[in-house]
Order: sequence, then structure tokens, then C-alpha cells
Amino acid sequence: MRSRMALEPLAEEPGGGEEEAARRRSGFHAALHRWARLLSGAGDDARPAADLRVLLSVLACPLSPVPLLPRLPRHVASPAQYIIEQFRATTGCGKIEGAVKSMYAAGRVRLAMLQEPGGAAAAGGGGGRGHEGSFVVWQLAPSMWIVEMAVAGQHVAAGSDGRVAWRRTPWIGAHAARGGSRPLRRALQGLDPVTIASIFSTAEHAGEKLVDGEDCFVLRLDVGPSVLSSWSDGTAEVIRHGLMGFFSQRSGLLTRLEDSQLTRIQSPGAPAMYWETTISSSLADYRPVDGVAVAHAGRSTAHLARFGVGVRAARVVTLMEESWTIDDVVFNVPGLGPDAFIPPEEVRRSRFYDAMAAGK
Repeated sequence: MRSRMALEPLAEEPGGGEEEAARRRSGFHAALHRWARLLSGAGDDARPAADLRVLLSVLACPLSPVPLLPRLPRHVASPAQYIIEQFRATTGCGKIEGAVKSMYAAGRVRLAMLQEPGGAAAAGGGGGRGHEGSFVVWQLAPSMWIVEMAVAGQHVAAGSDGRVAWRRTPWIGAHAARGGSRPLRRALQGLDPVTIASIFSTAEHAGEKLVDGEDCFVLRLDVGPSVLSSWSDGTAEVIRHGLMGFFSQRSGLLTRLEDSQLTRIQSPGAPAMYWETTISSSLADYRPVDGVAVAHAGRSTAHLARFGVGVRAARVVTLMEESWTIDDVVFNVPGLGPDAFIPPEEVRRSRFYDAMAAGK
């Protein structure tokens, strides 16, 4: 059993297995330090395992940059609200708002490195080293959820009890996330139209763009300074994080989701380092589930860049990819209640969890 040390807040950056000393560092700095060591091992016998850890850390269960907001009155007063009303009508999600209390989804994934640090193409061709697995998602509307993913013998999980989000991996254990509860990004990838409509209900119309041959309206959300500050600590400062949704002008469906985060890391006496993470997801194969259109397939590409004083190259870049298919979706799961979303003991006994649960 682990000792009763206080857990540091979870950094939303990749990490890997390290010695106990690394666990005691600032959450953000420790995760980035471990990731840098993983990436520096390109070419050795441990490379496939290191690749898989980075892939799972980045793509398995990232959070949405923005939280769910209170339900707004339905009136079309702006181009953005008109686009969301079209999305509601097309997906049919307006019919289940308030009626659907829970959801279950199961699917399959394939993760691969497309390009290793420094610009070298990953071994194995355009798809890189592929790791296949599966995942399940449970959600109790609107803010309680759990996702579990198993890929090539590695198991990761994340969840939210409606107040605090957390993540657990074999190499860093269970940690709470800074910034309180937010939706799972995977739910925004066409899986939960109700949450998509809620998230983008306050977005700004940012023009139009051709996406994969489809004319799309672009809606943009930028995280405000006060929220960014709540994600930061003494070592790491989240400078910006934004989310964009691309809605087809023809069908009204969400066809692409993009978000990007820039973080500044600076340890005492060391030069500043910058990490930029961008994830772009294409959604496809919308099918009706109880009269609601749900995307049953898609592909995400993550672009990670590290730059700053002391980096050997001007910009160290890693590219990775996840493709997924949804096998099963069920609304109103019998017997699913709040007790299913209690965080792991490691998270519950941390002082950070107590502060977040109290709303401080």
C-alpha cells in the first residue's frame, strides 16, 4: 500500500515510469521531465514501450479545455447559436436533453507514432508502430464519467466525480487534475452530442473553412486567464488553451475538433522551456442510436513541440496518431449511479482533492 503522501496535481502532459524521487517533484515539471527522458531514448530496445507510454499519456483520456456551462435559453441571437441549433436539429440531441441520464460506450483504438523527435519518420511506414486495444466509457449526465483503456498490456483510466477530474497510469499512479471537473475530450469527438452542444453554446463564430472537401462553419472557444491560472503552479504556467469545432454547412454535423495548449516551464535557476500540444480529430460514420446521431469512427493526430533555450534543435517535434471505432452505445444504463464514479483512494486522500471538492 502506498504511504499517505499528499498527491501533487496532475499535469496534462505525458509522462513515463521513473524512480520515487521524481514522484515528489512538482506535478507538471516531473511529468515533462519524465517525458523528455522517454523521448531521448529513441533507437534503444525500450523504444516501443516508451512510445506506447507517451501515446497513452497524450491520446488516451485528455480533458476538454472548457467546462460544461449552465443550460442557456434557446434563442437564436448570434451566428454561433444558429450553428448550434442546426447541430441540435441534425443530431436529434434536443429530444434526449433531460431524458437521458447516463451513457455507456465501448470501442477499439489503434495508436501509432508517426514521427519521432527531431523529425525522423517512425519505423514501420506512414502508420508508425501500431498498438491496438479497446476502451469503455461510462457517463452519468452531465459531469460524472469514467474512461478505461487497455492497449498492448498497458491499462490507463481517468474519471470525474462531478467536482474533481483525475487520471491513473501504471507509471505515475493516480493524480487529480487542476482546474476542477471538465468533460472528457473523447465525449466531444461525436460521442455525446448533448455535451458538444453545451460546450459550444457560448463559442464565437470564427469564419468558414474547407475541411476534407466539406465547407464548414468554425466555432472557437478560448480559455480565460482566471481558468488558465487555476491550471498553473509554481513551475508551470499555462499560457493559452483554445478549442475549435468545425460544423458542416451541408449536414450540420461536427466534422473536426481541434485544441491547442501552450505551457511555459521554468525551474529555479534554469532557462524557460515551452511545450505546445495540438490535437486535431476528424469525426466520421455518424449513425442513429435511439434517434440520436453519434459518430462511430474517427482519427486524431497529435503534434507535440518543445522549444526554448538549451534545446538542441530549434524545435523538437513528435507526431502521433489514434484511430478509433465505436462498437456499442447505450443510453440510460440500468443501475448506473454516483457510487460508480468515486475517485481512487490516492486521489480522495490528497489535500488537493479536499480543496477542489470544497470549491476552493
